[in-house]
Amino acid sequence: MHLVGPNGIGKSSLIRILAGLLRPSPTGYGKGSGTSTAGSVHWNGNVGLLDGHMALDPQLPLANALAFWSRIDRGTPPFARLGLDGLEDVPVRLLSTGQKKRAAFARLLGQNSNHWLLDEPLNGLDDAGVSLVEELIAEKRSGGGVVVVASHQPIAMPSAQILDLRKHPY
Repeated sequence: MHLVGPNGIGKSSLIRILAGLLRPSPTGYGKGSGTSTAGSVHWNGNVGLLDGHMALDPQLPLANALAFWSRIDRGTPPFARLGLDGLEDVPVRLLSTGQKKRAAFARLLGQNSNHWLLDEPLNGLDDAGVSLVEELIAEKRSGGGVVVVASHQPIAMPSAQILDLRKHPY
């Protein structure tokens, strides 16, 4: 599914609700206690989240930062496929925006999640990076995984449902 709509309409919030990080307010935006269990999402399998929070220690070299998560996730990030070869010894804080996004995808792939929630996954990527992300999404979908993408940018996801949040009252 591709979530679309202008800034501030709730795409990122919806992604966070789907990830179980936020609870929906029972009475609408800014109202109520936000403690409702209505709208809880139960996934069949595990879910990986890629958003603006990379969760990699900026002081560590990239390989070490990803190795920390590899020990937890028991997956190996594909450096070569993501164009990260040669950057293993570079501290995360010194990576370019696009390299950081690719590193975030390395972390996501290392999780071996059944389903993905992607919030603005194309930000900072060049054309080759965009093509790679579209390819990764197609692979995840062809393997039976659910992929929910919130993005302002056009993204190739053939036969994906588009949910325009401007057309839904809240």
